[in-house]
Amino acid sequence: MSILLAPPFHNEAAAVARLEQIVWPNGPVCPHCGGIDRITPVKGGRIGLRRCGDCKKQFTCKVGTVFEDSKVPLHKWFQAAHLLASSKKGISSHQLHRTLGVTYKTAWFMSHRLREAMRAGEPGDMTFMGGAGKIVEVDETYFGQNPEEDQPKTNTRGQPFKDNRYSKSKREKRTIVALVERGGEARSVHVPTADKATVANIVLNNIYRESKLNTDESGIYTAVGRKFAGHETVNHSAKEYARGDVTTNTVEGFFSIFKRGMQGVYQHCKEKHLHRYLAEFDFRYNNRVRLGVDDEARTARALQGIVGKRLTYRRVNNASGQATT
Repeated sequence: MSILLAPPFHNEAAAVARLEQIVWPNGPVCPHCGGIDRITPVKGGRIGLRRCGDCKKQFTCKVGTVFEDSKVPLHKWFQAAHLLASSKKGISSHQLHRTLGVTYKTAWFMSHRLREAMRAGEPGDMTFMGGAGKIVEVDETYFGQNPEEDQPKTNTRGQPFKDNRYSKSKREKRTIVALVERGGEARSVHVPTADKATVANIVLNNIYRESKLNTDESGIYTAVGRKFAGHETVNHSAKEYARGDVTTNTVEGFFSIFKRGMQGVYQHCKEKHLHRYLAEFDFRYNNRVRLGVDDEARTARALQGIVGKRLTYRRVNNASGQATT
């Protein structure tokens, strides 16, 4: 039976009950004062409305989550979460608005709230990747279009860009660095430029030193590679893509899924929102079937991330595009 036929996906009371299980696994807690002993349902109020006897304030389980202040029925939020989590390359806001019967603007904002729920944290704030005997592939890619005023004037070595297609991509497009543990998880981040210092900081703050690194022949990895148990490279410029178990095909595959989704489904993304799209593709990759996570479990994990990530429309559209929590 399809997960969308389960009660929380078409019944508001069941959706509220399911959200309460996620937010309050040990029973209701007042988000205003933290009280747990004198909480009672509000008779005649909307579904899930409760009152705290200590601070006298009313609240629901949506307070303090990405669903707070939303007028969209909760069961439609659950449907949106499933559609976003189960579509390998994503689902457009236009498709969501047609499927859910909400406006395009509402569907767009729902998508961004759910991407925020999928965000595991900032690179450097999470557990390390790899370990003894494990291989982590690192690579950078270029996607999207940078405004001319933001385009770098020189390459990472401080030299003028060469007049070729590869250099043009590095100059005109946005830079993304990704770390992928072979057989494990991926972690990607948008950076202004992929120079030695930036890449070294990302690698050292996310990968155990006992790991082995696999990269391409780029010089930005040479120095940082010496700090790990091993560092092997493949020479893409010489059309070498694998040498035994030395390859970056895993991280290239991650980039392939990301680019096909961004070009074929989303088509356009402002730079200030790029970090949320990366979080979405990281989440699905890290909760894929190969790791024993099916669509139902992936949706449940996405919903587990809603707590403590309050996100308002104003903050989604601010100058930096960064949400605070």
